[in-house]
Amino acid sequence: MLAVLCLAVVLSFSTWFSANAIAPELRRAWSLSEGAAAWLTNGVQIGFVIGALSASFLNLPDLIRMNRLMAASALLAALSNAAMLLEPGPAGAVFCRVVTGLALAGVYPPALKLVATWFVSGRGLALAGVIGAITAGSSMPHLFRGVSSAVHWQNVVLLSSGATLVGAAVFLLFTREGPHPFGKALFNPRQTGRVLRDRNLLLVNGGYLGHMWELYAMWAWLLAYLTVALDNGGSGIKSEASLLTFAAVASGVVGCFAGGVFSDRFGRTATTAGMMIVSGSCALLIGFAFDGPFWLLTLVVVVWGISIIGDSAQFSAAVTELADPNYIGTALSLQMGMGFALTIFMIWLMPHVADFFGGWRWAFVILAIGPIFGAASMLALRRRPDSLRLAGGRR
Repeated sequence: MLAVLCLAVVLSFSTWFSANAIAPELRRAWSLSEGAAAWLTNGVQIGFVIGALSASFLNLPDLIRMNRLMAASALLAALSNAAMLLEPGPAGAVFCRVVTGLALAGVYPPALKLVATWFVSGRGLALAGVIGAITAGSSMPHLFRGVSSAVHWQNVVLLSSGATLVGAAVFLLFTREGPHPFGKALFNPRQTGRVLRDRNLLLVNGGYLGHMWELYAMWAWLLAYLTVALDNGGSGIKSEASLLTFAAVASGVVGCFAGGVFSDRFGRTATTAGMMIVSGSCALLIGFAFDGPFWLLTLVVVVWGISIIGDSAQFSAAVTELADPNYIGTALSLQMGMGFALTIFMIWLMPHVADFFGGWRWAFVILAIGPIFGAASMLALRRRPDSLRLAGGRR
């Protein structure tokens, strides 16, 4: 069931960065600035925040069978993504991206919840598998774009929409809830204060926000960085930049499974802090590899791709282990809402940082702030007695 669910998630999330992968073509076609093009990605983030909080508030996973909810959501994502083929212009394209993000919010949280109904032991690794599937799916448009420099942007949209339609069918026909169902996990605004006053959750959320400060900004702008870097080095073409971006993002699948194994075996705080120390170091070092050699640039971005996502699932797992059962739903929804809201700001900020530095070479340095703060938060949690509730005592 984990394999089937992950397959459907990979296919469905190929729509997340479909516009980002073809941003150079859309910028030329619609005369967009780099800052304006950022909203093609930010639209998905905005829609996702709205959709995730709304679905939790309305408790849709309990009102609608989860496989049906995910199938309907994937279908909507495919249709809204395919609407880009109508060339609706910048405003219409951003609206399509908002709807796509709204739809994917009906896939991501329910997928995590559904897979958790199949696992008690090894839940951290199982959740990491779903995050790995999301990572792989998010990388797919770069693969579609990079397989040939002759691929038109319309074909990238068609391929990602078609993959999502297949994902919707897999959700509907082949997935079901497991033998360990949860009770209702509602978002209750009145419980927000309790979540924010919980010192343990405050530190977990500090780690998560540090992680999210870096993650989507890197994913969203790595193609722009590599395009400039490879052009400067004289060794690359557009397809190489797309394929290297695909390799960097897709390598996160390895990080997700490694993070799940390490977290269940060595502890949540040790794993999350370690991953953020590595990813923050890559953010600081990538500027030195800007001019090559190519193997060094590849090494840095792949290591970054592995470490930047490897800790992601463990923040949610930590909330389920530390929060009062009466407000786990609120705690998870609040964590996700705050994290993705932060990504909107960071995706918007990055081209302005690049302008400030006079180019992309040193722009990613600012991303190191997040993992430094996040690692400090998780190490502070490690020193608290309550951290022994994590991963069966493996803090």
